[in-house]
Amino acid sequence: MYQGSTHDYNILQQCFDPKKDWFEELTVRMDLGFQGFADLNKYGELFIPHKKKRVAKGQCNELDDDQKKQNKEQAQERIVVEHSIGGMKRYRILCNRLRIKGTAFLDTIIGVCAGLWNFILN
Repeated sequence: MYQGSTHDYNILQQCFDPKKDWFEELTVRMDLGFQGFADLNKYGELFIPHKKKRVAKGQCNELDDDQKKQNKEQAQERIVVEHSIGGMKRYRILCNRLRIKGTAFLDTIIGVCAGLWNFILN
């Protein structure tokens, strides 16, 4: 279990070894916290927002209109997933420490929580 101060990218690196091709055939959507992902991993398709560049004082570091548009489109697709995860966390069984050893039962619990959340949405 990871505490809130642990960075998401560090958790990803611990769980998925970059030497293996975990994401080779997948479409991956990430936020700005995963900037080094593209350099260390193979992936099918990667959607990561554009970041403002650090420039000298007095220089312009704003994104152009096309980059802003792409960032907004990616955020709109990613936020649906974020809200779904947050909705499933309403059922506190997903937030609390589980001492269940079998992954099949854990998958069933997650499936039930996802089903209940989808039922609420409809």
